[in-house]
Amino acid sequence: MSRIDQPDATDGSKQVRAISTERKGRSPFYPGQPVPVELFVGRQEQVDRIMTRGVAQVAAGKPVAVFVQGEYGIGKSSLAGFVQFLAEKKYNLHPLYVPLGTAENPDDLGKEVLETTLKSGAFNPTRADRIRTWLNKYIENVTFFGVSIRLDAIKRDAPHIASGMLPFLAEVFNRLNDTGVKGLFLVLDEINGIAADRRFAYLLKSIVDGNAMSPKPIPLLLMLCGVEERRRQMIQHHPPLDRIFDVIEISALSAEEMKTFFENAFRSVDIEVESEAIELLIEWSAGLPKIMHLVGDAAFWLDRDGVISKGDALAAVMVAAEEVGTKFVDQQVYRALKSRDYHAILRKLGKISLKSNSFMKSELEKDLTDSERKKLNNFLQRMKKLNVLRSGDSMGEYEFNLPMVRAYIWLQSRRDG
Repeated sequence: MSRIDQPDATDGSKQVRAISTERKGRSPFYPGQPVPVELFVGRQEQVDRIMTRGVAQVAAGKPVAVFVQGEYGIGKSSLAGFVQFLAEKKYNLHPLYVPLGTAENPDDLGKEVLETTLKSGAFNPTRADRIRTWLNKYIENVTFFGVSIRLDAIKRDAPHIASGMLPFLAEVFNRLNDTGVKGLFLVLDEINGIAADRRFAYLLKSIVDGNAMSPKPIPLLLMLCGVEERRRQMIQHHPPLDRIFDVIEISALSAEEMKTFFENAFRSVDIEVESEAIELLIEWSAGLPKIMHLVGDAAFWLDRDGVISKGDALAAVMVAAEEVGTKFVDQQVYRALKSRDYHAILRKLGKISLKSNSFMKSELEKDLTDSERKKLNNFLQRMKKLNVLRSGDSMGEYEFNLPMVRAYIWLQSRRDG
């Protein structure tokens, strides 16, 4: 990875404040949100596999279970949304996208599935009416802006929905069967919390096996999205779960895919991007869609003349690093490393961290005090457990998992002197 000039973070912050009063059009970037289908790029191999082995099979009547696996910010939710869009458009599968970020147990799952079902079919009035008529007791009001639901009634019945998830999904399909629906596409996303509950693993297995053994199986595509650790955790709770999922691995986007994304996004709002700026945005995004949207959005707001320059891109990297840092590094890393020596080591790491994405332990060690040097091994192990660092290819080499975290640590080291 090439070294970039070390920008002045303070100047970047001034630029952000200077343009904050300007009126601009809508940003084409969506930091913190799944990307709209029109901006989705890459992942052709994964899309083809899900469409052929998953969607097409379900449309033909065969239930399928898929686990979309990848690290934080890699684009799992965006991929799920995109293939759901294609599945509905090309194969008439009814999409149910269920975010489980706040769910901790099967009752929470029942609540979220019921709520999602109530709000589904928004772009197909016939399907929406069928569902709302059936589940009318959970509806407070229906307006032009959507459905107002009775949370008390949903929470009361959530345990029954969870324990009877398969019959509930079968009824959803039966209610929609004569509207052209060929099957259901249920996505369970953000499973970090609920995966810790062993009952979730048993519930998933009962849905898949119960459906397979049914005289008339529901054409159901069940998709879970999560990191490998969560899938392994569920398998530990219930080992037979290992065999039910087709695992789809999501890796970092290639440089060419990132280039296409940035060019398409900026072109959609009539902004040009200099080649050096594109290279910087690609380098610091590291193939992670979440970071791509952060740096792209920062560059959009920094731009003054309709051209993203190298200077705009440099400042955007620092702005994005601040955001990643305050959301991730401050909350998880700095608070976890309570020792003064650990913080001192982190500051000294920051002073060398912008040179490269990797560093040698010996390079860091030479600037440490005796007290800090004694704690260096523990510090490096803690940083690995916090997913900030990983071991490199050479003995004594370490690499940053996220370039944005590296940039933020560098920024903090400058502020701390």
